[in-house]
Amino acid sequence: MNETPAIHSITIRPASPADIAAITEIYADAVQHGTASFEIEPPDTREMMRRLQMLMTGGYPYLVAEHAGTVAGYAYAGPYRVRPGYSWSVEDSIYVAAEFHREGMGRRLLAQLIADAESRGYRQMIAVIGDSAQIPSIALHERAGFALIGTLRSVGFKHGRWLDTVLMQRALGNGDASPP
Repeated sequence: MNETPAIHSITIRPASPADIAAITEIYADAVQHGTASFEIEPPDTREMMRRLQMLMTGGYPYLVAEHAGTVAGYAYAGPYRVRPGYSWSVEDSIYVAAEFHREGMGRRLLAQLIADAESRGYRQMIAVIGDSAQIPSIALHERAGFALIGTLRSVGFKHGRWLDTVLMQRALGNGDASPP
């Protein structure tokens, strides 16, 4: 894939509360027009701030991609499940503003997210991809070393149709080769 010159001026950095308005806007577009999230109504900035603070307090990586001083995408890893036995596994989420789709920003965000999760000692990353028609997201994860685990058929309903969920997984660090 050839990257546009604009993508080279992207800075990947930790998210901060000051980024929440842009994060909320990017996510609202994904909720309203896409199928990556099964939310029906976009959360407001207060709810998005609560989510950001919960992940930051928990020590999970949360990143933004900044272009020309504007947040153009974001990614985070959060708990895969809340029970203690799952504490070494995280679920990733990546959202990119529509004008930056298919320019390599998601790849850069995911690569940094993987590195940050590994540095925190996590051992598995799970991608829960909404809608099996999300071919670009599936391909992004495949290129980052994720393996297809399975597809849950018709588990969500949005925009007048049933949606699948695709599960993909990637080992981090030593994966399951040794205890945490």
